[in-house]
Amino acid sequence: MTAARAAAIVLRKEIRAEMRTRELLQTTVTFVIIVVVLFSFAFEPTAAEARRYGPGLLWIALLFSGSLMLNPSFAKEQSNDTIYALRMAPVSPFAIYLGKMLANLLFLAITEAVLLPVFALLYNVSLWPVLGRLLIVLFLGTFGIAVTGTVFSAVATQARMREVLLPLLLLPVLVPLLVASVEATAELFADAPSLDRTWVAVLVAFDIVFFATAWMLSDYLLEE
Repeated sequence: MTAARAAAIVLRKEIRAEMRTRELLQTTVTFVIIVVVLFSFAFEPTAAEARRYGPGLLWIALLFSGSLMLNPSFAKEQSNDTIYALRMAPVSPFAIYLGKMLANLLFLAITEAVLLPVFALLYNVSLWPVLGRLLIVLFLGTFGIAVTGTVFSAVATQARMREVLLPLLLLPVLVPLLVASVEATAELFADAPSLDRTWVAVLVAFDIVFFATAWMLSDYLLEE
């Protein structure tokens, strides 16, 4: 079985499992909307302040949603010992990781699709003129979160306090990604929207480096 086919099977499994209960999506979407709403009431931003502080608040909300969504990625396999079935399956560990990562990326994208209209409404930010470029930044940033978060979710699976360990491992690593994402988004929210290629290059480099690292270390991710 090829890695692509195995990854597709894992992806379908993740989607079916989530669609049965929708617990993860419903919890994450509700949480991230509450965060954005609370921020809007706390700051009551004007149009200028929304353009200034909105990108940081948007990515903080996405980071919170990512931390909440990525944590059960491998941990849920522990409850029914399905992690052992995954280990014994005649597929490469990278295929298992890839399927999990793509599922996390899909669920984060769904969360963002719900979040963006709410964010634009509450913060009085017009997203339509810059939507194409904003989607590029969101994809690159979300891809980086999914790649690194899935890796650390696998690493923290065996830990007793994995709910605490995952953010501690993830947040320091994501600093370059978050800085580049916030800066790129801030430029799009400016009076004269633009997208600096430097920040896009940082996002692309981050994604490539950590995706390649995950591929090279995938044999060790599911070890005891």
